[in-house]
Amino acid sequence: MKKEQIQQIVGNRIRSLRESKGISQQVLAAMCNFEKGNMSRIEAGKTNPTLMTLHKISQALEIKITDLVDFE
Repeated sequence: MKKEQIQQIVGNRIRSLRESKGISQQVLAAMCNFEKGNMSRIEAGKTNPTLMTLHKISQALEIKITDLVDFE
């Protein structure tokens, strides 16, 4: 699997989990202390988030980090 495909899968997973919890992209970005544009790029699969970034997102969504990356 290519890096871009993985980024897209993770981004889609973040978006789906965020929406299922009724959280806007702006609010999630604020909860993680990110700019909204950064969160947008992550969800769009346009950037390769670090483990620390994924950790912050998982904590804000109250899920395990593995829920974001367990896709195989």
